[in-house]
Order: sequence, then structure tokens, then C-alpha cells
Amino acid sequence: MGNAQEKPPGGGGGAASADQATAGSGTRSGGGSSGGKPHMAPEKGAVNGTQRENSPAGGQEKKEDSPAVDTSYLDAPAGALPPHLARLKNEGNHLFKHGQFGDALEKYTQAIEGCAEAGIDSPEDLCILYSNRAACYLKEGNSTDCIQDCNKALELQPYSLKPLLRRAMAYESLERYRKAYVDYKTVLQLDTGIQAAHDSIHRLTKMLIEQDGPEWRQKLPEIPVVPLSVQLQHREKPISIEQAQARAARAAQEEARRKEAHFTLLKQEGNSLVKKGHFQEALEKYSECLAIKPDECALHTNRAICLLKLNRFEEARQDCDSALHLEPNNKKAFYRRALAFKGLQDYLSASSDLQEVLRLDPNVREAEQELEVVTGLLRQSLMDNTVHTPRV
Repeated sequence: MGNAQEKPPGGGGGAASADQATAGSGTRSGGGSSGGKPHMAPEKGAVNGTQRENSPAGGQEKKEDSPAVDTSYLDAPAGALPPHLARLKNEGNHLFKHGQFGDALEKYTQAIEGCAEAGIDSPEDLCILYSNRAACYLKEGNSTDCIQDCNKALELQPYSLKPLLRRAMAYESLERYRKAYVDYKTVLQLDTGIQAAHDSIHRLTKMLIEQDGPEWRQKLPEIPVVPLSVQLQHREKPISIEQAQARAARAAQEEARRKEAHFTLLKQEGNSLVKKGHFQEALEKYSECLAIKPDECALHTNRAICLLKLNRFEEARQDCDSALHLEPNNKKAFYRRALAFKGLQDYLSASSDLQEVLRLDPNVREAEQELEVVTGLLRQSLMDNTVHTPRV
């Protein structure tokens, strides 16, 4: 929202976001020339515009010239504005971009007054100037004057997006929530991709319910319907690099939210199926979860339960190995791997894992009981091996 307003397609440049000059250039011309070379500060060592010569009598050493500061942005065309007013607007954009809102406001004001004095009748250019000055007022916390300038901009160019958005923000700061809500809703008719408007609508809805109760919608001013022709015109407008990047970021955030919601649902379904004893279906849900988040330890231990119940002991052991790779001290992974080893009749490994569980937490009663069982099976296995081993 900090950028000064861009001219609609065909109206030329002049947006603050397009300026490339360095802040603090010191170029703050009130009117500027009508073209030609930009005004430059005198070089070091110059007096009254004349370069000092090295003089033994004066003892002056010749100093290197300062690097030239690029002020070519001041002479960029700005719609139908004449060059001296275009310079004012461009300088205002530059100052705004670098956080000098009071100075930028002064330049926009001079440009607006210059349009009146020159009899310039260009609604698009004046709309941008008023909207840009409104942005300065908003940054300085002057919401009342921001609203007045947005109103003037919208009289010149109805349904202009940036004045609507700035006015909505100013209304909200003044706690005029109903009017702010209406403006945000109007903005979203023009561009559904403005996340700030979506967030504000969500926030204001809660506040209006608290303020006006269940009938809050009936107390809203009428929300204007943006003509379809205006909506189409806005959608066909070329977008800047910054806008494209912002939209791509919003799309990525939305995709991440969608995946997270899908993941949470799958995990909940898997947990529910385990409780019902539907282990094959639960296994499939956990496998889908792991395709989204392969490094979540709990998914491996949860899927191991299903595999154990389905007597797929080797796969259960592999899932427990994966869990322990992610969390080396995970008690559940050790315990369930012990059960997998037991199913594979590797009682020595099962005993080792159960002892590790009890080392991590001596109060796990199930591990104590299972260790007794596995110890018995190990002893029986050793005895059976002894009986069947021929004497030499």
C-alpha cells in the first residue's frame, strides 16, 4: 500500500515503485525545467559555477569530482501533465518511495495547484495526484484529509482501486467500520487477489458482529455494484513486476494452506480408522500423509501400528527405523520396532529395543510386560536350538 498510485494503461509512467534513483539525491525542485538536462548540484571546488584552478598562491589542491547522481527519473513522462508538473509528480513519487512522506505531500500539492493554475483538465492525472497525496496523509496518520483526497480522486475516476483501498484503511483507522467494510468489498469486486482486503473483511466482520450484533449486515451502507465493463477493464490492465510477485506469493501461501488442510484431514481420518480397527484403510491415509510430509515422525509410528496389526512385520520395522532416524529417542518407535522384531522371531533385537524403552522411561508398564514375554520366547528359542543341535 505504500506505493504511489500508477497511471492506468496508456497514461505513462510515474509510479513510485518504478523509480530507480537513489534516496537523498537532494533533487527537490519546485518547478524544474520543461525538459533538457536535469539540474545538478555544483561540483566540489566550484565557486559561483566556476571551477577553481590549482593555485600555488592559494595552496589549493585539485579534488576529484563527486560522482554524478542520476536524476533522469525526474524527466520521465507522466500522462498528460506538462514537463514542469511531471517533474513535481515524479519527485513526489521518489520522496514517497524513500519514506519522506511530508516532502512528497508538498510536491503532490504543488502539482495539483499547478494543474488548476494551468487549466489542465485530465481526470486520470488529477485522480492519481489526489490518490498519491492521500497515501502521504495516510502514512502520516491524517486519516481525515486522506479520505477527502480519496473522495476527490473517486469523483474524477469512479471505482479507482487505490483510492478505494486507501479510503477503506482511513475509515478503519477512524473506527468507521461499516464504511471501511463497504470500501473493502468494492475493492474485491475489482481485484479478488488483494489479500489485504480479504484480511480486513475477515477482521471487520468480527468487529461488526461485536458492535452491531446478529443484524450487523442490515446496518451496513449499500455496497455499490461495480459495472462489469469496469471490472473487465481493470482485469485487463497490465500488472507490474511487484504485483506479479505479490500474486505469486499469495498463490504459494494459498497452496500451502490447502495442502496443510488436506494433510490434517487425512491424518484425522487415519486416526479415526485406527480406533475403529480399520487398519488397511488407516494405512492408506497415513501413506498419503507421508507423501505430503515425509519427515513427520508420528506418521511413521502410526503407520507402523497398522502394519503390525496386518502382520506385515518387516514393513513395520522399516517405518520404525525411519522414525528413529528422525527422532533417535522416540519411545513409541522403539516399542513398536520391538513388536516387529518379535513378529519376525528376532527375540534378541526385540529384547534390546524394549530395554531401550525402559531406559528412556522406566514407567512404561507395557514394555515391562512385553520384555518378560520376549525374554521367555528368547529362552525357549535358545533351548530349542540346543535340542536340535547334534552333538559332535
